[in-house]
Amino acid sequence: MAKLLAVCTGKAEHIEGYSPLTGINKRAVSGPVAIGPQGIAEDAILDRKHHGGLDQAIYVYFQGDYDWWAQEGVASTPGLFGENLVIQGPVSANTAIGDRYQIGDCLLEVTYHRTPCMTFAAKMGDKFWVKRFHRANRPGAYCRVLNPGTIEAGMDITVTPYAGERVTVSELMSFDTSKDLPLDFMRRAVTTPIREKTRFKYETRLADLF
Repeated sequence: MAKLLAVCTGKAEHIEGYSPLTGINKRAVSGPVAIGPQGIAEDAILDRKHHGGLDQAIYVYFQGDYDWWAQEGVASTPGLFGENLVIQGPVSANTAIGDRYQIGDCLLEVTYHRTPCMTFAAKMGDKFWVKRFHRANRPGAYCRVLNPGTIEAGMDITVTPYAGERVTVSELMSFDTSKDLPLDFMRRAVTTPIREKTRFKYETRLADLF
C-alpha cells in the first residue's frame, strides 16, 4: 500500500531573475482537495502548451526519488519540483504508463514523464539543472484523472500496475534527446495508454516508415 504524503498547489508568480509568470512554485496544502478532469482547480497552470490538459492533469513525484536527490545534495520540500502529489511507495524506475493510483474515490492513470525545462532550471537556481535532471532519470509521472474525487495528505493509495506492455517513465525519459527512436520501443509504447500527443507522434513515425 502506497501513501499520499502531500498535496501541492501553486499560484501565478515570478521567479527571481526569470521574467515569465509561472505556476511551478507549488506548496503543500492541508485539508481535502478536489481533483477534477483538469486537475486541481486552485492550481495555476500557465504554460498550457507543455503542461496541464486531460492527459497531464496531475504531476506526481515520488518520495523514493526525492530520497535519492537528498543524497545528491538537493534538500526537498513538498512541491519543490512543481509536483501536485508526493507519493511514498513507487519510484520512477518502476512506474509504467498505464499504472493506476486509487486514492479514495479519485482514480489516476500514468500517461507520461516530466520533461525538464528552463522554468524548472530557474526554479532550482541552476543553469545546468535540465541536464542534471535528465542524467538522474527520475522524472516523476504525469497522470490523467479517470475518476474525480477528493483527496487529502495521509490517505492510502492502491497501486494497480498496468497489465500490458510495461514502458516506464524512466525509459521514456531516456529517449528524450534521441532523434531516431527504436521501432520496437515505439511499437511497445503505442500499445499503452500513453498521452495522445505522444501516441500521435509515434504512430505517425511508424506509418511513415512502412
